[in-house]
Amino acid sequence: MYNKTHALMRRGREFLGTEHAVLCGAMSWVSERNLVAAISNAGGFGVIACGAMTPELLDAEITATKALTAKPFGVNLITMHPLLFDLIAVCAKHGVSHVVLAGGIPPKGSVEAIKDFGAKVLVFAPTLALAKRLLRTGADALVIEGHEAGGHIGPVATSVLAQEFLPELADEFVVFVAGGIGHGDMIGAYLEMGASGVQLGTAFACASESIAHPLFKQAFFRANARDAVASVQVDPRLPVIPVRALKNKGTEEFTAKQREVAAMLDAGTVDMEQAQLEIERFWAGALRRAVIDGDVENGSLMAGQSVGMVNSEEPVATIMQRLMEQSEAALAR
Repeated sequence: MYNKTHALMRRGREFLGTEHAVLCGAMSWVSERNLVAAISNAGGFGVIACGAMTPELLDAEITATKALTAKPFGVNLITMHPLLFDLIAVCAKHGVSHVVLAGGIPPKGSVEAIKDFGAKVLVFAPTLALAKRLLRTGADALVIEGHEAGGHIGPVATSVLAQEFLPELADEFVVFVAGGIGHGDMIGAYLEMGASGVQLGTAFACASESIAHPLFKQAFFRANARDAVASVQVDPRLPVIPVRALKNKGTEEFTAKQREVAAMLDAGTVDMEQAQLEIERFWAGALRRAVIDGDVENGSLMAGQSVGMVNSEEPVATIMQRLMEQSEAALAR
């Protein structure tokens, strides 16, 4: 049915153990049991966003996801989480097949700890040199994510990263492309460039199975690409990873939060790692307000620039089928 698309996705599909090599981006509060299971049941690869969860919460989430799907799914862990190794142990207990390490260079021993229980490790890398190093020292696959993506973003556009990374890495390694993908034509294009698959977040955020608040979803349906803006860095000494979200009062609150944390750094009441954790906690709270409580004014509406292509609430299976049909049609042309 999707012969050309599936042929180009072969390595990605085999790597994930799925029908389609389509990862769902890990979106805090959104990528939980319901959406993750729906993505996996639709032939893609759902990924639980662990975010700021405790090991106990992650344990419960994995158990609940397993009750909803028998298909493969993964877990996304933030590298700066203070209990990272405890979270890895929870993944080991459940025999999680794939772990995505996000938010920075994996700390010493983390990749080994994941591989020790037989799981595959996916990593992000902002530069080609770092990507090569991570892949040569144990990572099994790479996600290259561009500036157009929602949530935490790097400075370079997906299209540029794809041109830089894929010719160098795609022959030897499994590489997924992420950021700004909202249409199947783009999936086909990246596959033709050598990608093993793709990752989408924004496209699935407002699916019927997503637990996001109706007001959160309506904000997405109203938004166009230019409404999804990157956060501003206030203090160069506080290397905060920029975040792309729909502009609202919450984006202004983040600017104030950075000033507050920078003052704490000045006063010596926190060190750099604590400062960054403070920022992460801010995002976790702001996201919860928007996604769960429906406070779309003060919460964080993290969205990629492809948000303009999200116009209605549809089942995950419908979204997946359309993307695959579009990709197949594009490749046939």
